[in-house]
Amino acid sequence: MARAGLTTARLVQAGADMADEVGFDQVTVSALARRFDVKVASLYSHVKNSHDLKTGIAMLALEELADRGASALAGRAGKDALTALANVYRDYAREHPGRYAAAQLRLDPEAAAASAGGRHAQMTRAILRGYDLTEPDQTHAVRLLGSVFHGYVSLESSGGFSHSAPDSQETWSRILDALDALLRNWPAP
Repeated sequence: MARAGLTTARLVQAGADMADEVGFDQVTVSALARRFDVKVASLYSHVKNSHDLKTGIAMLALEELADRGASALAGRAGKDALTALANVYRDYAREHPGRYAAAQLRLDPEAAAASAGGRHAQMTRAILRGYDLTEPDQTHAVRLLGSVFHGYVSLESSGGFSHSAPDSQETWSRILDALDALLRNWPAP
């Protein structure tokens, strides 16, 4: 019989909180069992193994990010939309470093199809409609934006910009200006 109060959703939420505290790589079923002061076997009726738990955390993080992104994009277009979505990713990574790392987990095809990952691509494509890009350039631009957002956020969170001037916020603003200019003047094939 499952321990009262333990549910898959509660365990995933606790795992996400743990990821933010100690790092996504440190989240295991054993560590979560210690947090709840239960035996590991008590959790197996809710999660199959650590990979299953991490997949749940990734799904939660992708959903949270998509919800924030949709809210930030409402009523915005062009550079305002680009900046809003970029800031959602950056702010989320700062507030929830473990969850942000979880959102990068490679999901199996079934989990990926059920995740909010598709919403992220849709939001980025919605921004690009303001720049009048067509396929295949739109796909190239989606990949570019994802690479820049994730790359910058990852380098910043690991302290990559903390040792020199100018301030990383100034660089972030300049990068968004440059992306806007690039998207408005996308090179012909």
